[in-house]
Amino acid sequence: MPLAVSNSSPLIHLSLIGRISLLQRFSEVVIPPAVWQEVVEQGGDRPGTTEIREARESGGLRVVEPSNRALVRLLKQELHPGEAESIVLAIEVRPDVLLLDEAEARRVAGLYDLPVTGIIGLLIQAKREGLVASLAEEMDRLREQGSFRIHDALYRRVLEMEKEE
Repeated sequence: MPLAVSNSSPLIHLSLIGRISLLQRFSEVVIPPAVWQEVVEQGGDRPGTTEIREARESGGLRVVEPSNRALVRLLKQELHPGEAESIVLAIEVRPDVLLLDEAEARRVAGLYDLPVTGIIGLLIQAKREGLVASLAEEMDRLREQGSFRIHDALYRRVLEMEKEE
């Protein structure tokens, strides 16, 4: 099973649409402290906070401090703390995938040749594996329940690509 490093957005949005279980396809999900703080400590009683806490307690999710603090500080000049720490952690642990949604963070991760996917990529994979029935329904839930912005052109392209027109 693959190893993943995740930023906050995929965890938060999977939680908001009741799909945090999709992370079980990974042997382990590793997150930096800034992501734990944003998702769990600042998450309050947002949906998914309990599930993320339980994933850590069961060993499916691990919090790891990136060691290259100088690079974290440098990346924080352009990115949010969780994004910066996630990218540096991914450079250090070399996961199979780095879970990121934000365009600028994905661009920076690309500079380090990190394999990146976001929540839509996770949903596409879940559909291919038979874990979700309809990408349209999942993306609609992301938009409505998760307030996740999906450009109409991307929405149509995903449905067309996955033969779900």
